[in-house]
Amino acid sequence: EVQLVESGGGLVQAGGSLRLSCAASGYTLDDYAIGWFRQAPGKEREGVSCISSSGGRTYYADSVKGRFTMSSDNAKNTVHLEMNSLKPEDTAVYYCAFTRCGIYNYGKGYYWGQGTQVTVSS
Repeated sequence: EVQLVESGGGLVQAGGSLRLSCAASGYTLDDYAIGWFRQAPGKEREGVSCISSSGGRTYYADSVKGRFTMSSDNAKNTVHLEMNSLKPEDTAVYYCAFTRCGIYNYGKGYYWGQGTQVTVSS
């Protein structure tokens, strides 16, 4: 069974930090890349970050470069997204998904988690 479970979301003040985790099963980073995506109400889903299937490359949307950092724990088949200097416009439901880093930036993936809410207050 393919499953991805996000955790770590919550309410944080602008300028604060949050660490999201994505525990994956069914496939590993040897099979697919894993991406982080977000969707705010009434807006399209957008790719936030991606780590390649080799684990050797990470990619970030321009809006989060320098603030967000993605990492992997291959022994646990888990990826993390460290979010710093959070802004109100970062507020969204955050999803992780098995994907390819060549398509994540289009908001596309193959298998999805349930999402975790991130709310950044002014």
